[in-house]
Amino acid sequence: MWQKLIDTLDKLGDVYDGLAKLGERKHSALVGIDMQGLSKILDEEQLLTAKLHKLEQRRVELLKGLSQSNTVSDLTRAEDFYRSAPPAMSKLLIAAHKRLSQNVDRAVKLRDNNRVLAQCALDAVQSRLNMLSGATVDPTYSGKGSGVSHQKKYDFKA
Repeated sequence: MWQKLIDTLDKLGDVYDGLAKLGERKHSALVGIDMQGLSKILDEEQLLTAKLHKLEQRRVELLKGLSQSNTVSDLTRAEDFYRSAPPAMSKLLIAAHKRLSQNVDRAVKLRDNNRVLAQCALDAVQSRLNMLSGATVDPTYSGKGSGVSHQKKYDFKA
């Protein structure tokens, strides 16, 4: 069962590495405003995310099975749990865990950067559309710092 966990962690590491590479491609597509390329990347990302979900479920099942034979609490760290495996397996598990952690961190950083880029691009598009339509999107403030209502203040009946 330990070997299955090692294999699952390796596959998870590969998927996260793939997500990080897609994140780099997405970054280029966002900067270059390549909507067709971005669409293809999002399709690939969706496939990898589905694969990731299945592998994550498999990892949880394996950990539940292995934790029944070992004493594990909510506070047990992954590396401590992996040390309860046979020595040869323990080293492989820790190495796979470190690789997975590095790939996850890389993918998360790229995701966060791309989220900021995408939000800025959407803001620019919205601002441009508003300029073309004559609408304003920025709030207007009074001298006291509170928002200004756009109610009529003049009595036109006078």
